[in-house]
Amino acid sequence: MNDLVRQHTALSESDLEWLHLLVSEWQLLSDLSFADLVLWVPTLDGTRYVSVAQMRPNTGPTSYQDDMVGHLVPRGRRPLLDAALDEGRIVREGDPEWREEVPVRVESIPVRREGRVLGVIARNTNLLTVRTPSRLELTYLQSASDLAQMIAAGSFPFAGEAVDMDASPRAGDGLIRLDADGIVQYASPNALSAYHRLGLAADLVGQHLGQITAELAPSRGPVDEALVKLASGYAPREAEVEGNGGVIQLRAIPLKPKGTRIGSLVLLRDVTELRRRERELITKDATIREIHHRVKNNLQTVAALLRLQARRMDSDRGREALNEAVRRVGSIAIVHETLSQNLDERVEFDEIADRVIAMVAEISPGKVTCRRNGRFGILDAEVATPLSMVLTEVLQNALEHAFAPGEQGTVEVAAVRGEPRADARLLITVRDDGRGLPEGFDPQRAGNLGLQIVRTLVEGELGGTFDMQPGPERGTKVVLDIPVRPQK
Repeated sequence: MNDLVRQHTALSESDLEWLHLLVSEWQLLSDLSFADLVLWVPTLDGTRYVSVAQMRPNTGPTSYQDDMVGHLVPRGRRPLLDAALDEGRIVREGDPEWREEVPVRVESIPVRREGRVLGVIARNTNLLTVRTPSRLELTYLQSASDLAQMIAAGSFPFAGEAVDMDASPRAGDGLIRLDADGIVQYASPNALSAYHRLGLAADLVGQHLGQITAELAPSRGPVDEALVKLASGYAPREAEVEGNGGVIQLRAIPLKPKGTRIGSLVLLRDVTELRRRERELITKDATIREIHHRVKNNLQTVAALLRLQARRMDSDRGREALNEAVRRVGSIAIVHETLSQNLDERVEFDEIADRVIAMVAEISPGKVTCRRNGRFGILDAEVATPLSMVLTEVLQNALEHAFAPGEQGTVEVAAVRGEPRADARLLITVRDDGRGLPEGFDPQRAGNLGLQIVRTLVEGELGGTFDMQPGPERGTKVVLDIPVRPQK
């Protein structure tokens, strides 16, 4: 719609926003009318109309099998559009049109904003299945007529009220028609069933909806008064009412076809099962976060015990082995700590990488500088956990073997992430400017425990590749190439 309006019409951006607001609401008009809606806007030179939006009803057969958006019609070919645009009134004159052997009643509704007619809604009703209307259908049609008059007067949609039509109740979910005093004139079967779910034992017709709703809801005080006003339809509002184990979602639409409120429409939906599933998901998420938190605490306890044992070791090699184990356990604990703070099993790995770098850098404080370039981005937990261990081992190996005791140097971790595709990969390079690899060193066969862990995790769990190469001038370069998602 944006492209069509800007290309063919003289409407301003604020006018375009009004049309967007209308289109976000007009599914209700289409369903209540049992009719297709097409929004026509005059072109810049005033000689044609361009159709910028279309809506089909959920409550009846369509009048258009084809998509009408983008069609251009010369002025004069459809007199009802001309009359509605020029005179600013709803035009219903004329006999039904025949389209593919289907009779269609055509009406034109001017779209007004701040006293100006921006365009015209063509309302097209398929008359092939016309029969004696029921009470529900008569209520639908009367409500549609009131909304059409409000659109023509510029009082609908309601300015400043953004409606999410995917979440908001629709006419078929449940509809209640109120008079100006908030008394129920008609309640659809779905609406009555929803109120029975709340605990209502009687009929709704003749009852004051606001008072009945407040009695069924367990709240009291100011919330109670606000609920009475909302359910009485005095202002366009949405709310949820919970009682007797049931939850219904309400949306009130004041009806002011001639500027004075004559009543209201209340759309409602029984969302009891939806809210129950949402609570279950929230409980599940909280349980998962609590599990990660407890795993992190247990790992930290294990690390503390290993650290305590290392202090009691007489053997330098034994002490160093326990300290390496402490860092390995600590890298896994960092991932679980991050997961315990998230709602899903995905983590921002840059923060984890920085913490791992800081933890491993404690091996040679103040002598070797460690830094990170590039971004790892967000990774799944099944990638983040082994990758944190791999990064720990590679950094630990560089700090222990690349530099002599007391020697100064630099270790750099660089991450390059590919485009977000199904086959996207993450390229990680760890460079140091230390002494370099020993002559004849083969990283794929070296028996060092740390390198064995790296090979196993990278190739086995992450489905990637691992290589160690001499640096361009000096030192060593470790290259990790892994898919963003693990191989199944």
